[in-house]
Amino acid sequence: MTDLTALFTDLVRLETRLYNALDSRLKAEHDLPLGQFEFLRFVDAHGTARVFDLAREMAITVGATSKAVDRLEAAGRIRRTANPSDRRSSLVELTQAGTEILHAATPTVQAELQVWIGSVLRPADVDQLAISLSMLRQRAELDPRTDRHHSSTADR
Repeated sequence: MTDLTALFTDLVRLETRLYNALDSRLKAEHDLPLGQFEFLRFVDAHGTARVFDLAREMAITVGATSKAVDRLEAAGRIRRTANPSDRRSSLVELTQAGTEILHAATPTVQAELQVWIGSVLRPADVDQLAISLSMLRQRAELDPRTDRHHSSTADR
């Protein structure tokens, strides 16, 4: 039987090393940190998003998310607008510059992931890994012990 503690250690160390490799390459080739790339992907997929939605997706606090959105807005990659259905919150959407950097960086991320994952695992193994990780993530997202956002009602 697999030692779950060793599995956890491997998973965490792999995630850290992959994150660092992707982050370094994105910064070098696109002047875009991986965290910002992830934010841009989420907003692109949803059209608009609240800071609260981004915080929940990224599993970070609303405060940290708001600071990240501020940096993206200062870089001209995201635009913040008033939320018409809730004056206490704002919506974020990609600017043209945000869309352009996301589209330029996506093949870079895919190529780097191919090096680290696609070249090591067979396609069927990648598919099984994706299913397994999705199941584990869903389980974790249902458990309030894993929720790091500490929002006020104004952030919702």
